[in-house]
Amino acid sequence: MKIGLLFGSFNPIHIGHLIIANYMANHTALDKVWLVVSPQNPLKKYGDLINTYDRLEMAKLATDNATNIAVSDVELKLPQPSYTIDTLAHLKEKYPEHEFALIMGSDNLATLHKWKNYRLILRDYRIFVYPRPGHENAEFASHPSVTITMTPQMELSATFIRKSIAEKKNVQYFVPDPVLKFIESKGLYK
Repeated sequence: MKIGLLFGSFNPIHIGHLIIANYMANHTALDKVWLVVSPQNPLKKYGDLINTYDRLEMAKLATDNATNIAVSDVELKLPQPSYTIDTLAHLKEKYPEHEFALIMGSDNLATLHKWKNYRLILRDYRIFVYPRPGHENAEFASHPSVTITMTPQMELSATFIRKSIAEKKNVQYFVPDPVLKFIESKGLYK
């Protein structure tokens, strides 16, 4: 089985994430997409990241009825900080029957040269890239391991959602209803 890995903090998960995952699972050579909840991205500041297990639960709530999208907590069990190459090596060892690929935005492809062992990633894994405004001509876009997709673009970010919640604005339809109920029940992002 070909499994695409979409890594993220999912702080919170929103419909933009789900559109990307759905597109990749249904419109590319991938059979399934795993949303990998990352405890902490080594290239990002800690900031206002909420509890990892709350983010994991929201991702599970958002994908509860999905047939070819699942949530993975693999990075919660690995040493911190999480490096993609280490996670890939772990998954390859644990699930030798699967072929893993990366899913990333063109903005991440533009900074791939900053990733730990990025040359190994390019050598050993396929990378499915969704477009992000302002990052159309990323350095590795023409690499043989890279597939640029026509994933629908959406100007929606978790930062916008967190800010909107803090300002007591309605975020219905930006996040799935079960996720919104979870956020409200726990008083997150206020």
